[in-house]
Amino acid sequence: MSRVILQSKDAVRSSRENLLVKWWNRLQVFPAGDFLFSFVLGRIAPYSGNISARVEALSPGRVRVSMKDRRKVRNHLKSIHAIALINLGEIASGLAVLSTIPDTMRGILCGIEAEYVKKARGKLTATAKFELPSEIDDHSSVKVTAELIDEAGEIVTRVHATWLLGYKK
Repeated sequence: MSRVILQSKDAVRSSRENLLVKWWNRLQVFPAGDFLFSFVLGRIAPYSGNISARVEALSPGRVRVSMKDRRKVRNHLKSIHAIALINLGEIASGLAVLSTIPDTMRGILCGIEAEYVKKARGKLTATAKFELPSEIDDHSSVKVTAELIDEAGEIVTRVHATWLLGYKK
């Protein structure tokens, strides 16, 4: 089992400008940079692309992703489907983690749960924050919470995701 000990905040910062963040920053020079990034993300992860999430902000360990209320994400109760909410939370938590880890590592979702606070209607915005632990190894498990907020600023769902970090093989 390999072990990486990040010696200082400088070491963490230097590992944060990973490929994901580099592509986000490169595309921001274009007027539709966030749309292009979100489109490519949906092509790379096709199931997640089903909800047409839009990445609005991305920096190491911080992300804001939105989803419009459309017929394709609704349920029979005329609100956004529970699984679409989890999908949005997974995208936010995953981007927060993946934007922080070194390019030599990968993250795999190994657990997810949701707290449904109220019916979700209208445009939703998911935010997630993650700070890389100072000591990680080949099978580190990290937890991230994404909060989904409606247009009135009220929390509709909290998604708690557990990500397994490891080295790319």
